[in-house]
Amino acid sequence: MRLHRLPKFLQRLLPHTEWRGPVSEGVKPLYLTFDDGPIPGETPFVLEQLARYNAHATFFCVGENLARYPDVARQALAAGHRLANHTHHHVSGWQLPTPAYLTEVHQCQRLLETFGGNLDPRPLLRPPYGRITRAQAAALHPHYRLIMWDVLTYDYDATYPAETCLRAALAHTRPGSIVVFHDSEKACRNLRAVLPRYLEACAALGYSFDVL
Repeated sequence: MRLHRLPKFLQRLLPHTEWRGPVSEGVKPLYLTFDDGPIPGETPFVLEQLARYNAHATFFCVGENLARYPDVARQALAAGHRLANHTHHHVSGWQLPTPAYLTEVHQCQRLLETFGGNLDPRPLLRPPYGRITRAQAAALHPHYRLIMWDVLTYDYDATYPAETCLRAALAHTRPGSIVVFHDSEKACRNLRAVLPRYLEACAALGYSFDVL
């Protein structure tokens, strides 16, 4: 069973997290996010698609990939997108004690800060897999905004047909949705099939694409 949007009662189990972005009267913002990059090939493909709609997005970066492919990260920044924290080694908070998890987060953040554009008092963090303990969230919340999602596309699931992925993503999209795609090799097939059509459909419906 795929839960594209977690029920409210599950969201409330982590009170320090954000699941939707701000919405103002008369506008229809979407908050596109891309996890696990930057990498050659997939991240530039995403940047090309976003540029067609003057769309901006938030890229939740794995620190290891930032270190390997800094030029790809700089391309995203130069295009007006935002870089954010996805831990240094893409770790699950459920499998690490809190001090080790905090080290992962801070290591990634120190690397992000070398790129500039991430000097907010509370930078953005998305826990990989959405897995973070209440203790970890409480420790990080004073220093980071913990960003979850309103629409999980499951683009990374190789068993998920692209047409179904697209239909489900559009069906769950609403103003203020934080939408998760992945600029990763694992998601390549669905990302390339779904993202261009998702952007086209949402633009036709009057959505704007904003950074968090």
